[in-house]
Amino acid sequence: MDGPILGAWDADPYFIETQAIENEIGPTSITRNILQDRTGRMWFASWEGIMSYDGTKFTNHMNRDGLRRYHTFCVLEDRDGVLWFGTIGAGLYRFDGESFQNFATWDGLANDRVGCILQDSKGVLWIGTQEGISCFDGESFRNYTALDGLLSGDVNAIVEDRAGRMWIGTRGDSYVLDGQTFTPITNGAGLTFQNIRTVIEDDAGNIWFGGNDGLWRFDGKEYKQFSKRFTGYLFQDRNGQIWASASTSNPIYVMSIYQVDVENAQADGEHYVTMLDLPGQVFGITQDAKGDLWFGTQNGALRFDGEFFHGLAD
Repeated sequence: MDGPILGAWDADPYFIETQAIENEIGPTSITRNILQDRTGRMWFASWEGIMSYDGTKFTNHMNRDGLRRYHTFCVLEDRDGVLWFGTIGAGLYRFDGESFQNFATWDGLANDRVGCILQDSKGVLWIGTQEGISCFDGESFRNYTALDGLLSGDVNAIVEDRAGRMWIGTRGDSYVLDGQTFTPITNGAGLTFQNIRTVIEDDAGNIWFGGNDGLWRFDGKEYKQFSKRFTGYLFQDRNGQIWASASTSNPIYVMSIYQVDVENAQADGEHYVTMLDLPGQVFGITQDAKGDLWFGTQNGALRFDGEFFHGLAD
């Protein structure tokens, strides 16, 4: 396998270029998102582009399929089994199992920097970009920007709750969209949530937020803070446990993954069930069919079997 080199391609000077189409190691750089599709194949949105793992070998689709060399930030499998990848500079890629199709600003996408993708209950894709949200119905894009009330346009996260409302985290204020109105989200003190990086709805219908203001939960009536540490990603596993990636810069920069202790949490404390210190920042979490957790980190991906961590070559 040829080693990774830092090089410029198109307009992305930080893309990690590799010559190999197939290897036995997988991504070794920043891995933002991981997904296991319905066939069992693992997919990695990484700084080396779109990579997949079939249980035997890793394939770099940027090299195999001749895709534009840009960071890949997020991945979604829709209800039809089609995969969607968001990139930082090349817009959106659609993969139907055979070939890739690219969608960019010239197709109607609001911006070519895509940070998150969601499919709503009606089958519409919500694509969070640097300049607002693009909704794609399979034929055309409908964009939401500052003109529609989405004043903070750099979108990090989108989730639809069971009532059909859209909760949106951005680099600035965060919003809830009920129908056609964007309403800033504020806590009990009337302060808006800033730089929300991750939003999920748990099995009980609670909305969880993570970002610069720490970890918060909204139960439909009030907002409660669970941690003051920066929270970069949230994930609920099939056992109902919520996992959070957190960091602190005092006294040194440390990244950790922990399970949230929902029952015993107090608004002003640090509460966790299990703390896992990892070598590098954690950007994404998923669970495979066997129940193992996969973590996307700044140094590639790790698999956690509940007791031990495993590198992708293990």
